[in-house]
Amino acid sequence: MDALIHVQDLTKIYQFGEIEVRALCGVSLSIQRGDFVAIMGPSGSGKSTFMNILGFLDQPTHGEYLLEGIRGENLSRDQLAEIRNRKIGFVFQGFNLLARTSALENVELPMVYARTSTSERKEMARKALAEVSLQGREHHHPNRLSGGEQQRVAIARALVNQPSIILADEPTGNLDSKTSGEIMAIFQRLNRDLGITIIMITHEPDIALYAKRDIHFKDGVVVDDRENPSPLIAVEGGHA
Repeated sequence: MDALIHVQDLTKIYQFGEIEVRALCGVSLSIQRGDFVAIMGPSGSGKSTFMNILGFLDQPTHGEYLLEGIRGENLSRDQLAEIRNRKIGFVFQGFNLLARTSALENVELPMVYARTSTSERKEMARKALAEVSLQGREHHHPNRLSGGEQQRVAIARALVNQPSIILADEPTGNLDSKTSGEIMAIFQRLNRDLGITIIMITHEPDIALYAKRDIHFKDGVVVDDRENPSPLIAVEGGHA
């Protein structure tokens, strides 16, 4: 396994007038290709700032971040957008689907930005929806889908460009426990069968049990980083 992500002395300082807030204070770690990582910590611990930097949505004040050897600090906005579109899939707690477009059209969106042909877009979007067991629901709008189904659409959209990494921010935060288990089963399958690296923020310890590795943040630093030798195995009906 080779390192997909490497960060060294990562520091992020926000300036609010004369007030300086240190969101990250010299974080150093590596994440291997094919890993499944849960990031935990209290509100204000730095975990969301860390995730934003990993997704090239924010830049560190100091330190080094490499994704597959790529540094983001000297890239243009368009170059960063291209990297996000090609290499990173995002899944959010609130699904972030377009209400007036179908499941298929929502999944097609990253490929629209990538200027993929219409026929290829539709084929790849259908394949991604099938990957999350939504065959037959392609033309349903979000208001005709359950919360779990909406999150499945969001996962399909995240994986449609075959990214190296999926960043999931509280992906089960709006779901009941049974549906949460089903969503974790999908993440585990994508990680196991397709080799996609999953990095997930969660405040739920029972959800973190599905990951291979737990990283805990507090006050902008990593206070615990441990492998999970026996991750909980999720199945479509919940967990085993």
